[in-house]
Amino acid sequence: MEQPLLSEKRSEVEESERLSSYQYVGRTGSVIPTASLAGTEVSIEEIRSATSFSGHYPPSIHAPLVSSPEPHPIEQAILHQGPSTTDYGTYSNDFQRQLLDEVEIRELLIDHIGHRCCWGSHPARTWKIHAVEDCNVYVGTLETFLEEREVVRETEPYLGGNIDGKDNSPEPGLWELDLRSQFPVLFVHYKETRVKIPHSETIEKCSGCAGQGDIACPTCNADQEPGFYKQNQMSQCPACYGRGLIAHKDGSDTICTKCDGKGKIPCATCGSHGLLKCETCNGNGSLLTRKIAIIKWKTLSTRKVSATSGAASVPDEIFHRAKGVQLCNTQAYQCTPAFFADSFFLNKFSSDIIADRASVPPTARVICERHAISVVPVTRVTMTRHRQSFSFYIVGFSRDVYLKDYYPARFCWGLCPCLEWLKV
Repeated sequence: MEQPLLSEKRSEVEESERLSSYQYVGRTGSVIPTASLAGTEVSIEEIRSATSFSGHYPPSIHAPLVSSPEPHPIEQAILHQGPSTTDYGTYSNDFQRQLLDEVEIRELLIDHIGHRCCWGSHPARTWKIHAVEDCNVYVGTLETFLEEREVVRETEPYLGGNIDGKDNSPEPGLWELDLRSQFPVLFVHYKETRVKIPHSETIEKCSGCAGQGDIACPTCNADQEPGFYKQNQMSQCPACYGRGLIAHKDGSDTICTKCDGKGKIPCATCGSHGLLKCETCNGNGSLLTRKIAIIKWKTLSTRKVSATSGAASVPDEIFHRAKGVQLCNTQAYQCTPAFFADSFFLNKFSSDIIADRASVPPTARVICERHAISVVPVTRVTMTRHRQSFSFYIVGFSRDVYLKDYYPARFCWGLCPCLEWLKV
């Protein structure tokens, strides 16, 4: 390759090479798009310009875009370059095919059954392997990473002193807050933080006591008009029923000790003062109010699985957890469908995923999205003996075994609590 002659051009090339690792943001362990994935390449500059153009984000969100997020589990798949295609436009089952012989199949099943305390291994060891069928599954995801902000008001009794109000400086808008130090790694599942909005403090009159600091006693002044009260309200003594004397069986009377013979006692709530200290303002009559911004970062996921009839009985969650081959992995401010020049099926599959994008709350803004499609190798094995048969699946490159509906050597008939504990 011809080398630049000028040192300035060399520095530009070195800088370009240094930033090339950030060209595919968050694609640790993923397949770099080739010519068959034209139009999916997205640079950092494009993401930055998109978020800046939206007008909703401060520059503080840009720094995390050049940091590597935590690797997504599906990105840990074994890489595969250039899978072949069939006449129907889908990827062939022969790529990276799991070549399993009878010994390996039985060992995988025996190991799986060994974790079930009430399952026997005799069928796994002795039954005939009748059929081994490849039924690979396509898994697609669209992750939308967003930031949601909302404002709540907090109040506390005002105890005097200076406040941070609008007299000091104008109050910033909700989306003008600089959260550079709080911003998480991209595509984190969920993070929440609370931040006080500067210059948002105000002093308000307590609505509970109308700024008086006291409220009328609800026991002895319950029938008074708001703002009015009476002092020295007395109630009938419950011990002598207002007589002031206690009658005895021998016909004698003694002075009631509870009311000292008066027949009435002070209000047990306020001591007949008629007023109680307002608990809202702690008797100060004023409240200090401030605005608190609640910021939530979260990832909304849209997931789809395209499985053949042979693997239709396996739950989608099994495929999403499995390790497969990543066919594309793109990231942008707003992802568009991936393009496969030789596969109409994958183009439609990608378009369906993008079309089902999760709805964004009105209080949130999208930061960026990540779209990935993977193919998970799945092998269906059928074992028979006489007229009995059962099937199980070997899923992904980690060769996880899925067996749910029927196994001939279950000795607890579904009643053993270990099945629920093991999430069988």
